[in-house]
Amino acid sequence: MYTASESRYEKMKYNRVGRSGLLFPAVSLGFWHNFGTNGNYENMRAMMRTAFDNGITQFDLANNYGPEYGQAEKNAGKLLHDDFMPYRDELIITTKAGYDMWPGPYGNWGSRKYLIASCNQSLKRLGLDYVDIFYHHRPDPDTPLEETMDALLQIVRSGKALYAGISNYNAEQTVAAMKIAKKIHLPLIVNQRRYSIFDRKIEREGLKETAKKTGIGIIAFSPLAQGLLSDRYLNGIPADSRIGHDHRYLHQEDLTEKKLAAISKLNTIAARRGQSLAEMALAWIMCDGAVSSVIIGASRPEQILENVRFLENTSFSSEELAEIDEISREVM
Repeated sequence: MYTASESRYEKMKYNRVGRSGLLFPAVSLGFWHNFGTNGNYENMRAMMRTAFDNGITQFDLANNYGPEYGQAEKNAGKLLHDDFMPYRDELIITTKAGYDMWPGPYGNWGSRKYLIASCNQSLKRLGLDYVDIFYHHRPDPDTPLEETMDALLQIVRSGKALYAGISNYNAEQTVAAMKIAKKIHLPLIVNQRRYSIFDRKIEREGLKETAKKTGIGIIAFSPLAQGLLSDRYLNGIPADSRIGHDHRYLHQEDLTEKKLAAISKLNTIAARRGQSLAEMALAWIMCDGAVSSVIIGASRPEQILENVRFLENTSFSSEELAEIDEISREVM
């Protein structure tokens, strides 16, 4: 039987999620890429154990994470059953629905039928009575927002989720969702958005300010820009990289000359700070307190340990921030 490290809470930092009572670990483990049929079970187990032993209490999933839709939830469910049930109340397990999941008109988007059915299916795959947060994964342009929020409310009131979340909602959509949530007393506490030095859209659209005004928290995914904000591509494309395998979401044309130059400049700043580029990129996201947690992806336990080390240095000088801003503008 797995016994968690007694020192698991000594180094991790925990941040308030908006105006809710919930705290997120500064680092959360995402199950997007490496917990499906392409994953080795013992490696998945080692990653989850390493994460929890280092204070990562949040595991982030979605109904269609795989490869093979639903497989990440199935693997997570087995791992939770095998290793983590004694620690269930120390964990934040989240899942989402909003993208295509099954054939026909009822397996996508944001209808009441789809969201409630998706939640029920996810709980079966996970082997849980409830998840801590159930997210609507993306805005639905055709379903009334009131219907989507009401479906989330029923999921929470039925005890199948403790909180609700949204993902990929822009600032305007977030304001609308929070207005409804407050009216119907839905505990809508977090918006999950893509955010990195190479993708600062949430800043340009004013989501940080919106989140502060409305009381919703922000959690960032793809904080390393699918691995571009690391030292993996400083000397060419590794054979085992996502680009090298013609990954679905990252292609060789994404690694432009401008981005290669930017990666090299950022790596120089990180070296001056005594950090790896990945560590600095994560620290940069968290430095102003607007984001509660970064969701990291990993293919082996060592990557998790490296990423957690960013917590040792999350302060930036004004000169460093200005330099990073200038580099960032070069690739936007």
